[in-house]
Order: sequence, then C-alpha cells, then structure tokens
Amino acid sequence: MMVDVVKSSDGMDKVILKEPRGSTVQVHLFGGQVTSWKNERAEELLFMSSKAIFKPPKAIRGGIPVCFPQFSNIGTLEQHGFARNRFWSIDPDPPPLPASSIKKAVIDLLLKPNEDDLRIWPHIFELRLRVALAPGGDLTLTSRVRNTDSKPLTFAFAFHTYLSVSDIRYNFFTSVSFQTSGFLTWVKMGFLLI
Repeated sequence: MMVDVVKSSDGMDKVILKEPRGSTVQVHLFGGQVTSWKNERAEELLFMSSKAIFKPPKAIRGGIPVCFPQFSNIGTLEQHGFARNRFWSIDPDPPPLPASSIKKAVIDLLLKPNEDDLRIWPHIFELRLRVALAPGGDLTLTSRVRNTDSKPLTFAFAFHTYLSVSDIRYNFFTSVSFQTSGFLTWVKMGFLLI
C-alpha cells in the first residue's frame, strides 16, 4: 500500500493512494474530492466532466464531491455548501476509527471553518474525511462531523458521486452495501438515497 502527496499538472496538491494489484485513487485537497478511482485494469470508475476546471474557487465537476453543510440549493448557502470549494488539510492525528484487519492505503483529511465560512454560516465544526483503498480496489469514504461550538449544529451532508458508465440503458445496481450508522439506505428508481 502506498500514499503519495504530489502536485497535479494544474499545480494543486493531490494525494494518490495505490494498492499492490494496481488500483489507484486520487484525492484533491481542494474540495477534499476524490477525482479518480481506477481498478487493477486501469479502468476509470468515476466520471469527470470535460468541463471540469481545476482552479479554485470553482468546484471540480465530477468524481466524488463532498456536499456540506448544505445539499442542493435548499438553504441560504451556495449550491451544495462550501466544503467542495475549500482547501482541506491532511489530518496528522485523526481520531481512531474501528480497527480493521485489512491493510489499506489511507489518507485522513480535515476541514475547519475559515473567517469567510463563519460570516456566511456561523458554526464552528470539524469535518473529517477518511479515504481508504483496500486490496482489490475497494474504496471506502468515511465522514465525521464534530460540533466544536457551544450552540446546536444543523447541517446536510452528501457524497455527490459521479460514476462512469458506458451506456446508462444497460446499467443498474444489483447490490449496494453502505454502513450508515443507523440511517436507512436504499436504491429506488436508479437513485441511491441515504
């Protein structure tokens, strides 16, 4: 398992996770966003728009954007909130998650509000994201939100995943497995609702 932090061709920092069979994941620190997930045959599993601009402050189109603290345009913030338009840091000392016997390539990211965020959404928080790549190419994203303020915190969160499909007419879910900490997960009419 390997984890490298590199500069992309556009000059932005990204993390590359690799597993021995050849699967890879790329995570841009801008947006805390997974922008590539390739299987051991180097086939791209995520869709990236040809219109994707890798230049802040514009959100990256495609991959797996993190929507927080708002999803869609339901609320007073920009569509899908501001997390996907901020630079995340690599978390040097993440809180523990349940142990796994499977060796994985892992990166932990952290987003805290800056002064601009507090002006438009006055809540102090920590948003953590663990991206893990297991042998065989299994990708796991684990998010955790911590209210570090003295007042209640209400928010929405979503992974807005863009899967790459060759022909939508011939693609469907045969099984879905998510751990959602007690929330119901289901697939209905081709949409995954969490």
